[in-house]
Amino acid sequence: MSLTGPLAAPGAGTGRSGRVGLMLRGMGRTAGPVLAVVAALFVIWYAAAVWMNSQWTLDQAARADRTVTFSEIVADTLNQDRPKLPAPHQVAVELYDTVLDKPVTSRRSLVFHAWITLSATLTGFAIGTVLGMLLAVGIVHNRAMDMSVMPWAIASQTIPILAIAPMIIVVLNSVGVQGLLPKAIISAYLSFFPVVVGMVSGLRSPETQQLDLMKTYSASDGQVFWKLRLPASMPYLFASLKVAIAASLVGAIVGELPTGAVRGLGARLLSGSYYGQTVQIWSALLMAAACAAAMVGIVGLIQRVVLRRMGMER
Repeated sequence: MSLTGPLAAPGAGTGRSGRVGLMLRGMGRTAGPVLAVVAALFVIWYAAAVWMNSQWTLDQAARADRTVTFSEIVADTLNQDRPKLPAPHQVAVELYDTVLDKPVTSRRSLVFHAWITLSATLTGFAIGTVLGMLLAVGIVHNRAMDMSVMPWAIASQTIPILAIAPMIIVVLNSVGVQGLLPKAIISAYLSFFPVVVGMVSGLRSPETQQLDLMKTYSASDGQVFWKLRLPASMPYLFASLKVAIAASLVGAIVGELPTGAVRGLGARLLSGSYYGQTVQIWSALLMAAACAAAMVGIVGLIQRVVLRRMGMER
């Protein structure tokens, strides 16, 4: 009798180096599709830049009563000072200049402006997380709050943030509250709702059999909460925190727009739109996206550490 099939799963019984090798091979398999998508996006971006910026080149040639070749059109559209759509290399140069080449204390540094926005983002995220968790606990344990607070929380998200942000700024400014707090409140307004929804789902995730088992042990409501409901809600909570922290960044940027701020990523977007500096706008947008990705990644790392310590993840 011959054994032709594998006796164990790939990687079973391997040491640390074997697991690392399997992990690297897995990363290699996923890197190809990711790089292909990124390359396709760059091709589309360059093609769109040529198409959108070509009209200005053709108009300039018509005024000078001359004809231009396709290569001249491409060369000009990818290097205009104020293009409708900047090319990737123009944005990359702007990012290098404002992130690496400028001191972080300079008003022209994107790191300086990003920190101003992130300070409001993290403050609002903390407020929204605490508020969302408290509301979720009340909704789960109190039927009156479930019937009254939850519909209002849902209805609050139907109001456009661009409409409510100026109202919050004006009202708080009238009572002397300025600076960081108004932007943080707008961030909290956007971030608390995902936390409420995720936490409510998590606190209600234990099965009936698990709740009945706690009752047979004569567990109090507090013991059921701390020993069953709260641990069961952790995966739901962290999933909602990833959404909430990205929404909080959006809220902080939107909060800078109606105030005419001179500091922050929102201020960079405003000044770029005022003076037609589309390269500056795109660099600020990419910086905001990088900040959001970094914060979501940090929440993901904390999630893995917490769930691993709780025995929910290997």
